[in-house]
Amino acid sequence: MISLNSITVSFGGTSLFENVSFLINSRDRIGLAGKNGAGKSTLLKLLADQQNPSSGSIGKPKDLKIAYLPQDMVHQHGKTVFEETATAFSEIQQLEKRLKEINHELETRTDYETDSYSNLITEITDISHRLEVIGSGNMDEEIEKKLKGLGFDRADFNRSTSELSGGWRMRIELAKLLLQKPDVLLLDEPTNHLDIESMQWLEEFMETYEGALVLISHDKKFLDNVTTRTIEISNKKIYDYKTNYSHYLELRQERRNQQEAAAKNQQKIINKTQILIDKNRAKASKAAFAQSLIKKLDKMEIVEVDDADNSAIYFKFPPPAHCGNIILTVEHAAKDYGPKHIFSEANFIIEKGERIAFVGRNGEGKTTMMKMIAGKTDYTGTIKLGHNILMGYFEQDQAEKLDTEKTVFDTIDELAVGEVRSRIRNLLGAFLFGGDDIDKKVRVLSGGERGRLALCKLLLQPYNLLILDEPTNHLDIRSKDILKRALLDYEGTLIIVSHDRDFLDGLATKLYEYREGHVKEHLCDINEFMRKRKLERLNESKVQQKAKKDEKATKETPAASASAEDTGKKIKQLQSKINKIESDIAEFEKKVAEADKAISHPDFYSKSDSNAFLAEYQSLKTKLEEKFKQWEEISAELGTLAE
Repeated sequence: MISLNSITVSFGGTSLFENVSFLINSRDRIGLAGKNGAGKSTLLKLLADQQNPSSGSIGKPKDLKIAYLPQDMVHQHGKTVFEETATAFSEIQQLEKRLKEINHELETRTDYETDSYSNLITEITDISHRLEVIGSGNMDEEIEKKLKGLGFDRADFNRSTSELSGGWRMRIELAKLLLQKPDVLLLDEPTNHLDIESMQWLEEFMETYEGALVLISHDKKFLDNVTTRTIEISNKKIYDYKTNYSHYLELRQERRNQQEAAAKNQQKIINKTQILIDKNRAKASKAAFAQSLIKKLDKMEIVEVDDADNSAIYFKFPPPAHCGNIILTVEHAAKDYGPKHIFSEANFIIEKGERIAFVGRNGEGKTTMMKMIAGKTDYTGTIKLGHNILMGYFEQDQAEKLDTEKTVFDTIDELAVGEVRSRIRNLLGAFLFGGDDIDKKVRVLSGGERGRLALCKLLLQPYNLLILDEPTNHLDIRSKDILKRALLDYEGTLIIVSHDRDFLDGLATKLYEYREGHVKEHLCDINEFMRKRKLERLNESKVQQKAKKDEKATKETPAASASAEDTGKKIKQLQSKINKIESDIAEFEKKVAEADKAISHPDFYSKSDSNAFLAEYQSLKTKLEEKFKQWEEISAELGTLAE
């Protein structure tokens, strides 16, 4: 569908790619990998015709429709959320206008045998097919589905886009792209502004999306769930893996091991050859032999070993100060912003050593609760910290609150006390601030660098309670892994808000869900919670389908009701099947949860039967997904009958 042929991209004499070639096929699900600065975003811009290669060519069909979501873009204002999203259908409006023009022209023509007449008929066929593909008949319904899937409530539809944050405006742009049903979808960090439920909805949408996808993301779980092919950019070349991100990491390490072994063996040969050259080049009788060895070395193609990306933060939290067993008590806590109700009757107790995650859609109160605990905003009810609590608070916009006129070194130096003062340079080095970087002013730092500096400040005190609001926002996958390991080793109590499921997996053991004005406790990990939410959404869909059916039934005539008897029987049969499948899903989820618990035990991998257990575990997860798929298929059939 798209062919990249010997592409080279250079900036100021430095090349990002050299003679890169590969194909993008229809329905491909490609994740781009490579360290920061390798050229992933540049590659998307090339595919979107936003940038031209220095040499080489990109071949694509003339009528290929490509949609591109960059990380940063200029947003339009002056419309409501619904009106702005509806601009995605400008293609439909243009096609329908052209269709009227052609029909009007055909009414007056009689030259049925001419090529121009035949071309008009062909154009009508093409336009009609395109209108069918992009769904011109149900625009309002499609807009509502996409907006609600991406986290908007129906009450938001009439809000002006100027009232929304950049993250919510980015969701509108994503909704517009999805509504256009392009042949190729190019997404640069689309999950940056999505909450967990919106990400899961987007994953499910991608299962039925008919086009090709090329994606950049620092969300490992999202990459694993969506992509089936990984293209890595390394050393100005590309490596193409027909697998998802996690498996790609394993294959890449195998490739590096092979390269290192080949390079080591080659170096042995070079060393032995050089010894022979040195031994024989001074002898007249052996000079020709020595020269032949020199030519052999000159012709040898040196084995290259891919650069290992070691640019990741490395640190360990200091031991926490002693404190009591009860860390935090929340009773009847509530919060309103003017007329807007956020939540009420929040009640929970957090004990020493617990690892808690606040989850839920954006705007439901997770960050608000963090601010309430930290004493940054007023509230009603009671929030009480335990005995001798020393709290470290990382705010979502912590990076923006740094003093921009201070240097990196001064930012840490002014807060450091005791022996930490002698380790400031080492501490900053662990967060990738080395050499002259420590003398840079904060105002010249990138968003990622500011985020790392803000995290670094958490190591200056022996906090026994850490509350972290989206700490991974500006971190790459490797740095997130290292932060996660540091938090797993942290001996204090942790409360965290994050939409990164892979980051939360194994880190948080209890969840508090903020939803529709209430705070609900879940004694499970993030994976089990997401399975529950998926089943709840399916049930909600079933309830909506039943409501449509009941509404339709009230409007039916007696004759129509009589003709629907057979349909009613079929519906009962399907409903019985759904009930059975839901029972199976509950049973499989229970088994998967038990297996998750067994696998998380420190001694699991030392057991002789761990491989067999993992195989059975994977089989359980596959069966669970099959049950979900059966549920969706039967529900779809049930919905069709109910219409």
